[in-house]
Amino acid sequence: MAKTWIPMIHSEGQASRQAHVALPEGTFEREMGKEGFFGPAAHLYHQNPPTGWIDWEGPLKPRAFDTTKFADAVDCPWQARLLLGNAHVKYRHLLLTAAMDHLVRNGDGDELLFVHDGDGELFCDFGHLSYAEGDYIMLPRGTMWRLEPARPSRFLLIEATNDSYRLPEKGLVGPHAIFDPGVLQIPALDDAFRAQQQKGPASGGRNWRVVIKRRDQLSTVTYPYNPLDVVGWKGDLTAVKLNWRDIRPLMSHRYHLPPSAHTTFLASRFVVCTFVPRPIESDPQALKVPFFHNNDDYDEVIFYHRGEFFSRDNIHPGMITLHPCGFPHGPHPKAFATGAKAARKETDEVAVMLDTRDALDVGAAAESVEFGGYVASWNPQGFRQAAE
Repeated sequence: MAKTWIPMIHSEGQASRQAHVALPEGTFEREMGKEGFFGPAAHLYHQNPPTGWIDWEGPLKPRAFDTTKFADAVDCPWQARLLLGNAHVKYRHLLLTAAMDHLVRNGDGDELLFVHDGDGELFCDFGHLSYAEGDYIMLPRGTMWRLEPARPSRFLLIEATNDSYRLPEKGLVGPHAIFDPGVLQIPALDDAFRAQQQKGPASGGRNWRVVIKRRDQLSTVTYPYNPLDVVGWKGDLTAVKLNWRDIRPLMSHRYHLPPSAHTTFLASRFVVCTFVPRPIESDPQALKVPFFHNNDDYDEVIFYHRGEFFSRDNIHPGMITLHPCGFPHGPHPKAFATGAKAARKETDEVAVMLDTRDALDVGAAAESVEFGGYVASWNPQGFRQAAE
């Protein structure tokens, strides 16, 4: 049932009338919120940065991983490295350098591919799609598919385990905001698709294998023909493609919007958001950098795709950060100096964020490429220097 009441906002001591705007002199704002920025929240104004720790013990800590250190390719998506996961989502890294010689089918849930690098072709039950850097490709559960890289290709694979992807509600801004559904591309039954059908024993070719993943166990079914042999289809279930360049982010020159405003896909227990270049707030009283927050209902994962990540230090494209729920986090010191520069008019970064309602487990593959110094990269002295 929709909430119909008007929330009453209480205030005590020195506080801003508007979140993220006109902070009390010399303070650092921290948002303590529920339900991934959609629920009740409190804004607290600290004399010191909430991330100004000088030591950290125990397993709960911010972590970073560098996928550029993965150099060996695999020939099947089900061999992709599991980086993070829980009962509702699997987050993997895939490097392909050659065309797959078989088909795969995910019986556990919808699969979302994000193309970090490379280009090539995807063939699936619904037809043929070309892919390139920056593409999302959503493949419904049960879809048969394979990839033919034209160049070595790196992907994120984000599986909605036993769930389905859907688009977020656009609310007051209407269905064409952020991206118009008209920019979504679907596979075509084109010449390339018809040509790949002629690859079986009847045409002097080979048998075709389909590797099916169900409950993380693999089964192989062999056909004497290419099972991607459809001549037509109809319905409202299909694979879709979206490139980050077609996303036009919500923005306000007077107010720093929360990450939830950049939601691209969602499932029942997590959301996928996309950060793309946008103007920096021009109102002199508005906060111009991501605000400190402890999003105590979600684990937050960010994959840095391209650009200059002005809110983070020691981060380059291909890296992943994990901020588990349970502690405050926010921008590195350099973000304050960058945001304050009048010459800087817009951000120059593209990133994919995964917010999960349930705690994520870190896989051995992620631990093998971990940047161990990440927890120490917030330097309290840096905040003082940035403020001077």
